[in-house]
Formats: sequence, C-alpha cells, structure tokens
Amino acid sequence: MSLKQRVLATMKSEDTEGPFELYVTRTPGYLWALLFQALHVHPIAVTLISIVIGAASGYFFYFNDLRMNLIGMALLIWANWYDCADGQLARMTNQRTLVGRLLDGLAGDIWFYCIYQAIVLRLQPQMGIWIWLLCAYAGFICHARQAALADYYKNIHLWFAFGNKKSELDTYAQENARYQQLGWRRGEWFEKLYLFFYRSYTKGQENQTPRFQAFYRTLRQVYPEGNIPTPLRQQFREKSLPLMPLTNILTFDLRVGVLFLSMFIGHPILFPLFEIIVLEPIRFYTRRRHETFCTEFHNQLRPTA
Repeated sequence: MSLKQRVLATMKSEDTEGPFELYVTRTPGYLWALLFQALHVHPIAVTLISIVIGAASGYFFYFNDLRMNLIGMALLIWANWYDCADGQLARMTNQRTLVGRLLDGLAGDIWFYCIYQAIVLRLQPQMGIWIWLLCAYAGFICHARQAALADYYKNIHLWFAFGNKKSELDTYAQENARYQQLGWRRGEWFEKLYLFFYRSYTKGQENQTPRFQAFYRTLRQVYPEGNIPTPLRQQFREKSLPLMPLTNILTFDLRVGVLFLSMFIGHPILFPLFEIIVLEPIRFYTRRRHETFCTEFHNQLRPTA
C-alpha cells in the first residue's frame, strides 16, 4: 500500500478528517507511530510525552519575544503529532486502554490551560484582572463547549456511518449506570473516578443537543436492536457530512493557526477574542443546522413510532 493508504487505514474515517488533517497532522503522526512501534513504546507513554511537550509550549508564549514564541509553536505542533500518533499506534498494535482514553482526552485541555495561563501572565501588567476574566470565559466556557460539541458531532456521524465499530457515542444514562455499579474498592476505583468526570462531560454534550436527543431516543425505540435501515443511515450521513469541516474548525487546527498569528504580530489577546467572537458563532451555526435536520428525521420517524 502507498503511504496515504496506510495512513488512512489508521484513521477512523475520511469523513471526519479533511486534507489538512490527513497531510499535516495524521501523516506525520503515523510516521512517529511507526517509530514507536519499532521501539516497542506503549501508546500511553506517547500520550504522556505529548502532554509534557504541549504543556511546555505554554511557557514560551509568555515572552514578548518572537524567537521564544516560535519555540512554543514548534513544541505545540510536535505535541499534536504525538497526540495523533498515540491513537494510531493504539489501533495498529491493538493496545487500547481506559487509561489511554482518559489521558488522551486530558492532553488538549492541559495544553491550552498552560497556553492561556501564559497569555494571562503576559498581558496582566497592561490589562489587570480583565485579562483573567476574558481568558477564563474564552477557555472554560467557549473553548470547552466548542470542543465538546465538535467531538460529539463526529461520534454521531461515525455512529450513523459505521455503527459502534468506529464511534464512541456514549450516553449519560449508560455512563452513570456504570458509575453507580462500581465501587471505590481496589480494582475499580480508577474506572469509577474516570466515569465521575466523563459522565458529566457526556451530560454537557447532551444538554447542547436536545433535538438530537429526542430523535435518538425515538430511533432506539423504533429500532431497539440497532438494525437501522441503510437508507436512513445514508440520508443522515449526507446531512451530517457538510458539518464535519466545521467540527474540525472548532477543535484544533484553525484555533492554533490564530494562536500562532497572534504571536507573530505581537497581540496574543487576539486568541481569546477569536474563541469568543468567531468560534462561538460557528458553534452556534453548526449546532443550529444539526438540530434542524435532526428534527426533520425525528418527524419522519414519529408516525412510524
């Protein structure tokens, strides 16, 4: 197989990955994964290294010095390659673990927390408490719900396209039930701790998507065995596919591009403003379109139900 075909084989779907992701992030990540596979490095170790490198990048964004900022940019790109490599390596070697999933989810949060902290400390002498408030809103509110919604819509799309094979479409009810069944005793405490946070994350995703939740509930009532007709799956995929580039915008690539631009021109405040002024309307627009066609599909199902 060609290099492109081998990279595609380690990805969940071409539907959710655009050309930029394929060539700029996934292909370098795959090459790193090949190296780690040859060295018998576990995917969790790769994730931990990516967390350290990405967190360290924030330090270099603190300085009003482009040379230092360039080091931070290089480190963040490097960390993102490793973040791609750990998932690809896990699929290549069949080494998927709960710990790996937890750490992979935390990686980006830790990176951007450190980056925001650097921006706050850099601009505090000029802006005082206002930069703390601005970055707290941009990071903890805007960034968090943008990333959560994008992740959820990708998993919904993958579930309709491929079923449970490639999707991680979890529900709060299921995760909470698992959480309640587990105890804090030895052998279960880590999974219970993971579910304590993950069920809240899932609940937040569901709160953002009420019309999809109604459609999804009816869908499971009409097709309790999960044997959803192929035409319905295809129709949903066709509606959902145009939104996938928007979900990529709401995750890493464009966000980091604006971060780098703000450092190049010496105005890091543009980064949190971009999260609020540009990405929030994109989140709202993406959510509105998705909720609208979910309502259409729901109305088609209800007479049958």
